[in-house]
Amino acid sequence: MLQPNTIAIIKSTVPVLEVHGTAITSRFYQQLFANHPELLNIFNHANQKQGRQQTALANAVYAAAVHIDRLEAILPAVKQIAHKHRSLGVQAKHYPIVGQHLLGAIKDVLGDAATDEILGAWGEAYGVIADAFIGVEAEMYAAAEKQEGGWAGFKPFKIARKQAESSVMTSFYLEPEDGSRPASFAPGQYISVKLTVPGETYTHIRQYSLSGEPGQDAYRITVKREGGGEGQPDGVVSNYLHEQLNVGDIVELSAPAGDFTLAASDASGPVALISAGSGITPMIGMLHQLKRQGRPAVFLHSSPNSEEHAFRDEVRQLAESGSGIEVRYAYTRPTEADRAAGDSAAHLGRIDEAWLRAALPQDVADCYICGPAEFIKHVYRSLKSMNVPPERIHYEFFGPAASVDGE
Repeated sequence: MLQPNTIAIIKSTVPVLEVHGTAITSRFYQQLFANHPELLNIFNHANQKQGRQQTALANAVYAAAVHIDRLEAILPAVKQIAHKHRSLGVQAKHYPIVGQHLLGAIKDVLGDAATDEILGAWGEAYGVIADAFIGVEAEMYAAAEKQEGGWAGFKPFKIARKQAESSVMTSFYLEPEDGSRPASFAPGQYISVKLTVPGETYTHIRQYSLSGEPGQDAYRITVKREGGGEGQPDGVVSNYLHEQLNVGDIVELSAPAGDFTLAASDASGPVALISAGSGITPMIGMLHQLKRQGRPAVFLHSSPNSEEHAFRDEVRQLAESGSGIEVRYAYTRPTEADRAAGDSAAHLGRIDEAWLRAALPQDVADCYICGPAEFIKHVYRSLKSMNVPPERIHYEFFGPAASVDGE
């Protein structure tokens, strides 16, 4: 338990963190990697280059300060981050290193304003928060290893099959190298893939949603080839997977993780699955699950055009099976063939609020959103303006979390 004086001091730093939070976390990562370059084997280099990780950590530190007197308010965020940490292999031994450099970054950025009293209070608060993470992650590590077919750390899997899903996305079917049956998972969860890329100094780890169904002999992940460019991920891993790895090659996986899964619901209306681009990957498993459960669903997906549209046939087959699944698409950069097709399910344009109002029934139950950050924010705000209760809107950011509505 934190002392009242410590809580008061942490609360007093909230305005400072609002202004200087990203500067502090940027300095933190700079110093962390300078002194512990081995941690670059864990962190996503592309997110670092884009500044997404720095912003996400700044938001997390700010939230911790705001809610320091009732840390239970940030428990859902703690669990979500803990899933990612367990999947990446973050260990208890890393937390003192992080704490040391976080306090150092606060001192470096704030200078004399970071008094011994403030640093002492933040050191105490960090200890409490770190203990919460360590405890939650220890339970997750144990559960991942003890489940049927589970394992600790990273395990070798061989590529059993590669299948093109669109002009930019390819599915990889991954089987345990030892011939065992892989652990089950909840649709919407992800695995981490660890790769040693020739010419790269550090190991690369990427998290990919499981796009297949549970209970199979292989996991299916579907990877979009990232072309890179200004403001975009460098594509090192996606290009390596697409161009260099083939059937029979070995990759290392951590056990399934994540909490973006279908929630139990007392609502009788259809479930809405709303995605864009590679955000379709967790939705495919969810759609199969909804079909098995006999629950009605509305599947809305945005893609640049039909050439980049993955899983179109698989979704169509599910919808045609008479399981109460309605499907609509939006093409943001339609080809001439798309314009000429006259497909009644395809909207030529972006998913906006007007289209959502027309596409979603009034009795829609829970809504699940996945895709680029700006897409998630736009759809979330649109659903709120349509009076969908926030507790029925679920979303998953690929990579570091971000704010959906600026609140």
